[in-house]
Amino acid sequence: MTAEPTAEPTRAPVSYAVRIAEGPADLEACFAVRKQVFVVEQEVPADIEHDGYDAGAVHVLAVTGAGLPLGTGRLLYGAAAAGKTGGDATVGALGRLAVSREARGLGVGAALVRAIEDAARERGLRAVDLHAQTHALGFYERLGYVVYGPEFADAGISHRAMRRAL
Repeated sequence: MTAEPTAEPTRAPVSYAVRIAEGPADLEACFAVRKQVFVVEQEVPADIEHDGYDAGAVHVLAVTGAGLPLGTGRLLYGAAAAGKTGGDATVGALGRLAVSREARGLGVGAALVRAIEDAARERGLRAVDLHAQTHALGFYERLGYVVYGPEFADAGISHRAMRRAL
């Protein structure tokens, strides 16, 4: 499950920072954004939104200067990513990308994707895969991702697999 906001009218710039989530407070902020986007807005069942991969994932978090969480995403790598990347140990899996409704259209999603790609490079990965909701394909294509494979359903939502070489 990877969601990205649809385009909205341009708004006043909002200052934010994207960082690797560290500690329980950051992780709770990540999970709160995901719950709002996936469970509340998209009606993904809560019991599948939070999974066993979260414990070993690299989570990124976008926050305002005041600490308000705006968005999140995660990187799976190594054995955790193998089932999502065809078993290639040099490919990471970007997932659970979510941007709060208030922050959509501000560039937060692209900044989160680039931070995840940076984390993948730091771990020696050569590519990143993701499963994009079909409405978000254009967003990921603009960031250099290429569709492969057939359309499939995840949590009742149409998706396509995508990859970007790093």
